[in-house]
Amino acid sequence: MTDQFAYPPDREEASAKKVAALEALLIEKGVITAQTVDKVLAYFETEMTPLNGKKIVVKAWTDPAFAEKVVLDTPAAIAELDLPDGMAGAEGEHLQAVANTSGVHNLVICTLCSCFPWPVLGLPPYWYKDPTFRSRAAREPRKVLAEVGVDLPPDTEIKVWDSSGHSRWFVIPERPAGTEDFTDEMLMDLVTTEAMIGVALAGPAS
Repeated sequence: MTDQFAYPPDREEASAKKVAALEALLIEKGVITAQTVDKVLAYFETEMTPLNGKKIVVKAWTDPAFAEKVVLDTPAAIAELDLPDGMAGAEGEHLQAVANTSGVHNLVICTLCSCFPWPVLGLPPYWYKDPTFRSRAAREPRKVLAEVGVDLPPDTEIKVWDSSGHSRWFVIPERPAGTEDFTDEMLMDLVTTEAMIGVALAGPAS
């Protein structure tokens, strides 16, 4: 869906090699240890993942009071949920949710670099950092969304939110129609990282 924004394979491979070389050098110099690297990776693989965002979205879909609170005071609303400790740290200091409605679609970008709500969505996808995506999404969001399969009615307002050190935005997508009898687990299957950024709608995986 977002292949047109992804790094070319050779560039991605080169970046991976640079990261590996830097990691090896830091370990060799005693700046970090291999255990430190493993611990950090495990932290993002098991604690700071899109599963947290899915739980927030489903709670908003099924609890009107929470849905209202999560956009008014996101940290306070999230604190009510059974989520991992540390949600307020590591890129989560200023989490802010915005909700899609029938007349408003929200899109999250970062024009400066790649600020991202790690505690809610995990690590950012490569294309989120791509300069082409960042600049075009800010300049012509409706066209970019259409190119990735999000064709919105002409009268739908598109709001673009620029994440920064002051705010880490994420989207509460609209709940798909016909899901009134779904369990929370079934609803979570409809929520993707892309939907929580605004480059996709919630729904069954294609």
